[in-house]
Amino acid sequence: MRATDTVVDPLATLHSTDTIRDRATTLLARAREGQSHWFTVDDDAIGTTVSLVADVTRARYPDLDVPFHSRWRHFEAAGVDRVAGLAQRMSTFTVAERISTRIDLAVVSVLLDAGAGPQWHFDEPVTDIRLTRSEGLGVASFHAFTDGLFSSTDEDPLRVDAAGLRALTADQLAQAFQVTADNPLVGVEGRLGLLHELADVLEATPGVFGQDGRPGGLGNVLIGGTDGVRAADILELLLTYFAPIWPSANRIDDRPLGDCWRHSDVGGDGVTTGWMPFHKLSQWLTYSLLEPFGDEGIPVTGLEYLTALPEYRNGGLLLDTGVLDPIPADWSTREWQVDDEFIVEWRALTVALLDELAPLVCIELGLDAAATPLACILEGGTWAAGREAAAQRRQGLPPLTIISDGTVF
Repeated sequence: MRATDTVVDPLATLHSTDTIRDRATTLLARAREGQSHWFTVDDDAIGTTVSLVADVTRARYPDLDVPFHSRWRHFEAAGVDRVAGLAQRMSTFTVAERISTRIDLAVVSVLLDAGAGPQWHFDEPVTDIRLTRSEGLGVASFHAFTDGLFSSTDEDPLRVDAAGLRALTADQLAQAFQVTADNPLVGVEGRLGLLHELADVLEATPGVFGQDGRPGGLGNVLIGGTDGVRAADILELLLTYFAPIWPSANRIDDRPLGDCWRHSDVGGDGVTTGWMPFHKLSQWLTYSLLEPFGDEGIPVTGLEYLTALPEYRNGGLLLDTGVLDPIPADWSTREWQVDDEFIVEWRALTVALLDELAPLVCIELGLDAAATPLACILEGGTWAAGREAAAQRRQGLPPLTIISDGTVF
């Protein structure tokens, strides 16, 4: 090898959202050219989709002051400002302690955010509000956190630490989420396993997560010696340190790839050829870690680095509005695996098309696209419009039946 040659780490390539966008855009171009085995694209339907997203955004945020799409929106479900109560309990904390506490909460809540199933609900104490799906999971995890379920010490309940996670049992988690025979929650054991895997990661890296093993240790790493925090740095830290958590068997040289999947029409260089990365849950967590810094006056930059979240609300919007037309005749009735090429391509086309839709939605709303992050379009936005379309067509059910471990959908 010549002295001028450089060796590119394949994980660095697959961690990059530039790679996600490049490969997703290639698959979209193939679909538009009629070369896809799985989808055709109806560009004439994009205008209708844009109008729907704009209408939903105006209805939800009439002043067009749209916040980021993140787990913090679920903590506000039914118009209750639960975070204000948390802030009051943190009134004596330092800035660093508040950031660490909010990161603890966001991390554990996002990891518990797999699909709840159609029968589960959470009846919130005090308010008596009944919540389901993501909002219910978010509020249930919020109360579990503030009650100290994930802390190893009664003296400091507002934290997540390795010992607290390690001691957590399925019965305790089920009780916190009000699970009964008549109120079943999908995947309680799987959620518990994910939290136990998180405990392993936190204990293994005390230089990042501290001797107690707290996810909030990421805050100290991100703000140490800088004037701000870059979204790309948040995502890279999550992909680097949380990689062992994900149960996917996808690996290169025995190194876990996480949310990356094979597609025969995806190019690349060397060992990354054929891999289509997404990192949906890691990006969802990245979006959810923006506000703990921004609310403390620490600027978060480079939000344009993050992609749309390729999941069944955003992707379902494109199916329900006719932008994407599946080719398999049985696409809506069969069961799909998360690594099926049809699903991989659907997710990739969702990423590429939402990049195209976002500036069009801004034009429709009269917003400055350069000053309106994709995080706001998702919140306004595409995710809510996807849910609304699903409610009208299928009582809110996803457009596809996907067998998943909960770390992708």
